[in-house]
Amino acid sequence: MLPRQTLATASIPGGDTLTLISHGRDFIIMLGRDELMGTRMQFSEEQLAVLTLERIAAAAPRLLIGGYGMGFTYRAALAQLPPGGRVVVAEVVPEILEWAREPLAHLTGETLSDPRGEIVLCDVAALIDDANDGTCDKFDAILLDVDNGPDGIVREGNERLYSRTGLGKARDALRPGGVLAVWSAAPDHKFTQRLKAAGFEVEVREVRARPNNKGPRHTIWFARKS
Repeated sequence: MLPRQTLATASIPGGDTLTLISHGRDFIIMLGRDELMGTRMQFSEEQLAVLTLERIAAAAPRLLIGGYGMGFTYRAALAQLPPGGRVVVAEVVPEILEWAREPLAHLTGETLSDPRGEIVLCDVAALIDDANDGTCDKFDAILLDVDNGPDGIVREGNERLYSRTGLGKARDALRPGGVLAVWSAAPDHKFTQRLKAAGFEVEVREVRARPNNKGPRHTIWFARKS
């Protein structure tokens, strides 16, 4: 059996500790004792970007991604981005970007210097607020993968994103026809109802963790602003 090697750790503001681990040729980010993400099961996080872009009609879309992680969603968004599109990523843990530049550089490639994208060290809620108060332009899509689902398991402060008030702010930060997409490790019927109550048209998709239709089944909500 291949041993697991701890490469680095980082503290989440107001949350637990993240640990970057190598396991043979694979890399894993742990939250405490739980596996948060890894290179063996990244397909659903890539599909978060791919399927969202399929659902927005803007010719040059402006996207906001909450959470960089291992960059799966960000890289997929850049790969599928129409000409003139822009992607902004909000990340609260500076060490995550250090890992992207160093032990995970072979995954990152040139994406951190791609002129179509921008990584901002802040809470994604702050950028949603900026779009609402006119500090920045509104978005055609907001993609949230800051937790393992619509709760605050990674960081307690994230719970506000999934509340009725938080969902209302996300809706108001979208342009007409814009999409709020939320990734989850498991289904959550109550969250579906909360999205509808916040004024969204909701589509729920189940996506496998691996492209060969294997691995765990993950859930993505696509909530459209009418």
